[in-house]
Amino acid sequence: MSLDSAIILAAGEGTRMKSRRPKTLFTLGGRTFLNRVISAVGAANPKILSVVVRYGKDQVEAEALRAFPKAVIVEQDEIPGTGRAVQCAMSRLAGDIAAIDPRGDGSVLIAAGDMPLLDASTLSSLMDAHERSGAVATVLTTVLDSPFGYGRVVRGADGSVEKIVEERDATDAQRAIREVNTSVYVFQTSVLAQAIANLDSQNDQNEFYLTDAIEFAGNYGRVGAFAAPDPLAVEGVNDRVQLTRLAKAHNRRVCERWMREGVSILDPDTTWIDDDVRLARDVELLPNTFLRGRTVVGEGTVIGPDVELVDMKVGQDARIHRALMQNSVVGPRAEVGPFSYMRPGCVLGGGAKQGTCVEMKKSTIGDGTKVPHLSYIGDTTIGDHTNIGGGTITANYDGKHKNPTKIGSDVHIGVDNMLVAPVEVADGVTTGAGAVIRHYVHRGSLAYSENTQHEVRYWTPKSQRPASSRDNNEKDNKGGAR
Repeated sequence: MSLDSAIILAAGEGTRMKSRRPKTLFTLGGRTFLNRVISAVGAANPKILSVVVRYGKDQVEAEALRAFPKAVIVEQDEIPGTGRAVQCAMSRLAGDIAAIDPRGDGSVLIAAGDMPLLDASTLSSLMDAHERSGAVATVLTTVLDSPFGYGRVVRGADGSVEKIVEERDATDAQRAIREVNTSVYVFQTSVLAQAIANLDSQNDQNEFYLTDAIEFAGNYGRVGAFAAPDPLAVEGVNDRVQLTRLAKAHNRRVCERWMREGVSILDPDTTWIDDDVRLARDVELLPNTFLRGRTVVGEGTVIGPDVELVDMKVGQDARIHRALMQNSVVGPRAEVGPFSYMRPGCVLGGGAKQGTCVEMKKSTIGDGTKVPHLSYIGDTTIGDHTNIGGGTITANYDGKHKNPTKIGSDVHIGVDNMLVAPVEVADGVTTGAGAVIRHYVHRGSLAYSENTQHEVRYWTPKSQRPASSRDNNEKDNKGGAR
């Protein structure tokens, strides 16, 4: 089938979402509604793909061009309605369409931008049905048990579509119809141009309805319908309640697909996996696990409970629990958590450990190196098989610049150390407890800070002294170190 053009309707505000964000920029499965619809429509290889914008036009345009750099952006004017959006698009595309289809025998696909689960397979089936039937227009429909809020598909005696009636304009008998419009259509190009020329706003909302074009199209030939085999794929989102319900249904399917691919998911109800995540065999996901963005997890890794990974690359047989990790790399057999935070730009080597209450930022940790607990490691490079004592901080910020720290291999950093960047500790160094390292430490050295212990015996806190004896106590307590 020759698909001359595709029009994606993304001009609406989505007032029921109650947000400053345009509705098409909400996300499901890690991608915006608009991105998902463009991907589905783009798979049909239209010669021209256009996106109609108005509310939040700069944001919507930017997202559209990220998803499809060759998209033609069309701005809808102040006249409301989906019919007006298509009028604006056809006016803008008239010259381009005429150049590739002078007779208007090709087809135009129209899709709403708020259908996040619309897929290429459904659109392919719709276009095949349209071509086989010889119809001048074909409506993508679905049958719902509770069709409230949707436009009803009114069929004639021969099964063709006579018209689509919006909920507000429907009679009681029409509201009883369970087959509904999904806001996806294929039109013969010349028929669409004529049908939208006849639109008006004589309806309950005083808008130009695209659905009215279906009735006008019937004057030029048969209007068909194709019922989507998967109602979830054609469900639109009008408010946040619908979004949550749709997201949960979709995520359940994603989890089931991964389980069939050899991934163990203990509790799919509390495990969320974005569409672009990739999991190897024998990965085990424990409750309250969130895998976001383009996260990739290697074979045999155990993740959870209470973990969020965003754009992470995790090697095989790693163990991550109770941690937040972003845009970093974890090597094979590494261990992270509990209560760890890995900020972007980190690399944790094979067999390495980021332990309890450890925060890392823009740091590279060598193979077999351990940062067990209660430490902050920022802008730091650490070699292999080094141990970082608890409470250690690499003080990377001098008030203006983030400075680097370099720690070699086979180093033993004592507890409660402070490494004041920029500073370097060579291989094989040992540092004492409580050391403050400000200067280069040579290979194989012991580095410690002088820290004499003082004791004042029989000392009483000032707040606990009787008022009459405070002066005497203060004199007595100045006895010095013993």
